[in-house]
Amino acid sequence: MKFAIQVNSSPYHCNAGHSAYLFIKAALVQNHDIFRVFFYHDGIYHAFKHSTPPDDEQQLTTLWSKLAQQYPIDLVVCISAAQRRGLLHADEASRQGKLDNDLAAGFRISGLGQLVEATLVTDRLIVFG
Repeated sequence: MKFAIQVNSSPYHCNAGHSAYLFIKAALVQNHDIFRVFFYHDGIYHAFKHSTPPDDEQQLTTLWSKLAQQYPIDLVVCISAAQRRGLLHADEASRQGKLDNDLAAGFRISGLGQLVEATLVTDRLIVFG
């Protein structure tokens, strides 16, 4: 089965992002395909590369980045949600005259069209948060 995943909540608000990560890991072990993970609303906070939670907490940004290195999973961050919350990638920061590049490794910025495409080419969309 081919899945698309949507993560809507912050990694610090609830465990939905961690549940999404665990679901993906389990699905991959069972040879399912994960086409795309779309981070929307406060879910974009998973993509902040400068996020530094306490040592005794899950480092979800790092886990997502490692997952993207290990498997061909497309980690997409909604550009509108990212801009509203101050997450900028290098191109957008430059366009706005800012020095920031906040996007963690393995993530990319794109629009809602990527979510629509994911729903068209997968068997299931599962929303967390």
